[in-house]
Amino acid sequence: MKLIVALLLLTVPALAQPAQPSAGTGPAPAAVNTNPGPSRTGAAPVAGANSFSEDQARTRISSAGYSDIVNLARDEKGVWRGSATRDGKKISVSLDYQGNVVGH
Repeated sequence: MKLIVALLLLTVPALAQPAQPSAGTGPAPAAVNTNPGPSRTGAAPVAGANSFSEDQARTRISSAGYSDIVNLARDEKGVWRGSATRDGKKISVSLDYQGNVVGH
């Protein structure tokens, strides 16, 4: 009995340790980009089910430095697309479900 208790006491601390990511992988990116700056992925805008309302999309795009946002509509891939002004230039802008704002 003492042997079983001793073995359990040795294994319990190992079970309480948080999982460590594999070497070199680092933490996974957040599902929503909370940084109003440039996209965190090279593939943005990313297609996917977008839960941003039009008002939320406008606010997010505006927070990224765009103004005069017009013709904003969600496309068939779930990406909000429209036109906006930045640095005095009228450009196309998009917002994906991850919160990535991309001007192009």
